Amino acid sequence: MANLKDLKNRIESVKNTRKITKAMQMVAAAKLRRAQEAAEQSRPYTERFNAVMAGLAASVGGSDSAPKLLSGTGKDDVHLLVVMTSERGLCGGFNTNIAKKARGHAESLLAAGKTVKILTVGKKGRDSMKRDFGQYYVGHVDLSDVKRLGYVNAQDIASDVLSRFDASEFDVATLFYAKFQNVVTQIPTAQQIIPAAFEQEEGAEAATLYDYEPSEEAILADLLPRAVATAIFSALLENAASEQGSRMSAMDNATRNAGDMIDKLTIQYNRSRQAVITNELIEIISGAEAL
Repeated sequence: MANLKDLKNRIESVKNTRKITKAMQMVAAAKLRRAQEAAEQSRPYTERFNAVMAGLAASVGGSDSAPKLLSGTGKDDVHLLVVMTSERGLCGGFNTNIAKKARGHAESLLAAGKTVKILTVGKKGRDSMKRDFGQYYVGHVDLSDVKRLGYVNAQDIASDVLSRFDASEFDVATLFYAKFQNVVTQIPTAQQIIPAAFEQEEGAEAATLYDYEPSEEAILADLLPRAVATAIFSALLENAASEQGSRMSAMDNATRNAGDMIDKLTIQYNRSRQAVITNELIEIISGAEAL
């Protein structure tokens, strides 16, 4: 049994840990509000942009003049996986779930005889994917010095991906991130960004015809690179909100667990202290009777 001094030191240590986790929970809650607002405000623009792109893509169809970003290379032999995670840990299963989904996708592609290349955004994803798929690792984007995410960060990542596509380094690019729903739920998501895949809502503007100037092909050639950057920016915002929500939940659980541990250690300390006092009383009484 641990002595009283060890128990007391352990109780103080757990109390200090609880103070830290409580502070981290409050910081994550403050950051979550801003990150959630940014993610939710970006969704209407992204959805409308994708709807317009879906209409343009449907009108162009499989024509020979369709931009390469839409039609693809005609092959799907080489796949680029863009795995987006956080720069910091202590956020529950947020990073693990994204890496797990990307890992499963990579394993299925390799089993089908495809070539896989991995580009990571965020230190935690890099550590995980490089450990398991180091031979397929091709690059990393460091956002650790970025204090506030902006569209320019998405443009930098999109430029890297597009330059690799122009150099014929891959045929299909898939984005992995966590879509924010609430503090408890963040859904690991895989989204194909090259060739562009736009889903048009059933019956949406089905009876409306548009005349485009310039042609649909020219508009798509200009907008498709922006669509890649928009998808990446939306994923960055969703990831930021998911990270803070997961961290807030994880720190809340840690604070509760620390409280439970303090209660158990306090009971153990009191019982040990009572046992020491009882033994001392027995020794005093026994000594008095001996006299």
